Amino acid sequence: MNASLLFPNHLLAGNAGQIAELGTIVTVWAHPDDETYVAGGLMAVASHLGQSVTCVTATDGDFAATEAERRRVAGVRRSELNIALHLLGVTDSVPFGLPDGGCHEISDDVGVALVADVLDSRHPDTVVTFGRDGLTGHLDHRAVSRWTAEAVRLACPSARLLCPSMTPEMVTADRDINDRFDVYAAGLPTAHTDEELALDLTFGGPWLDLKLAALQAHSSQTAGLIDAIGLDRYRRWVAREPMVAFDRY
Repeated sequence: MNASLLFPNHLLAGNAGQIAELGTIVTVWAHPDDETYVAGGLMAVASHLGQSVTCVTATDGDFAATEAERRRVAGVRRSELNIALHLLGVTDSVPFGLPDGGCHEISDDVGVALVADVLDSRHPDTVVTFGRDGLTGHLDHRAVSRWTAEAVRLACPSARLLCPSMTPEMVTADRDINDRFDVYAAGLPTAHTDEELALDLTFGGPWLDLKLAALQAHSSQTAGLIDAIGLDRYRRWVAREPMVAFDRY
């Protein structure tokens, strides 16, 4: 199953209207699996609706102790990403091949130029990336956020710039997961109320099944967590994708 399958329109509910308004979309992330966790549903529905969707991934998720192990891990995670994007219906994937865990050490000028080149060629109406805090606080996430915000300013200043967020209710409901697995750095995530959100998507039925399948494709990153908390709880944990305008961070 992938997002090119024609699900009945009623299963899109309010998500379709919100996503259709985004037009051409470029998403920019640090690691394979970032994209599916926080925007998998968005990308799947947009692809289904015929919108152009590009997924940029700065690293191959190849953090490891040795160069040989980095190469092995990179191969695994690239393969997982390819499968996940195929399931989501995303055919335009741009890897930068930067070192996992080292994005913050790369000159912002270099990072901005890489992202701006993609934006120059895709002319997006909407760009989706991390907020200033990187959502989880990860230094790679924060670097990608800086690069993308500046690249949008330079290459497509009229584009809408959105970032994944959490609501206070989500933080409270999932505190046990977030604390047990150290999902967020101290003091995070930054929560935004429903009124502050620019986009609020919740997926169920076959769309959530599709997102779940894409997450399971990233098995090196997700299998342990799914086993630990159970599939039903995991489904609930990933069902909602709230977004806030970048300037609200």
